[in-house]
Order: sequence, then C-alpha cells, then structure tokens
Amino acid sequence: QVQLVESGGGLVQAGESLRLSCAFSGSMFRIYAMGWYRQAPGKQHELVARIRSDSSTDYADSVKGRFTISRDNAKNTVYLQMNSLKPEDTAVYYCNFDPPVRAYWGQGTQVTVSA
Repeated sequence: QVQLVESGGGLVQAGESLRLSCAFSGSMFRIYAMGWYRQAPGKQHELVARIRSDSSTDYADSVKGRFTISRDNAKNTVYLQMNSLKPEDTAVYYCNFDPPVRAYWGQGTQVTVSA
C-alpha cells in the first residue's frame, strides 16, 4: 500500500526559502512520475512541479526560476526547494503521482508566506 507523507512547511517572510519533503512508502518509487501540487483556499489543486522517472522536470510558470523539484530514489523521497517565496505562494502543498491519483491526496503541508 503506497503512502505519501509531506513535511517541511511553515510560516516564512517573503523572500525566504523552504524545502518540502515527500516520503513515499511502497515499492518501485523510481518508476513513477511525481508532482508537487498546491491548493489555496477556495481554489482547485494546482500542479506546481513534476519530476519524471528520468528526473526531467516541468514547472508552473508562476514558480519557474524560484522552485526546484528533485528526487532521491535511494530514499524514496521527492523534494521541493522553494526560494524567493511570495505571499501568493501561500497554500497547502501536496505531493502525489503525476497525473495525480485521488486516493493518494494526503494531509499536505501548510506554507504561509507573509508580506
């Protein structure tokens, strides 16, 4: 049974950085494309970044140049390094497969960026 657990969120000021982690429990992590998503109040889930099994990446335009997604297949973990955070980055951040699987939306981790 696959489980995804996000961590690393917090309250920061604009311009600061955070690193999110997503621990994947289960097998064959390395073959899956994974994504980081976020959901702001009253909005749908938004894809922030994806990383494929070959470690190629894509980013939402709003985070290009500021966020970096990476994966460590030895640790079954996917990361999201977030730099130069802005108040509009405030949201609950989730990891999931890419494309996302409804059953695997977890608790997420709250990121709040103050101006």
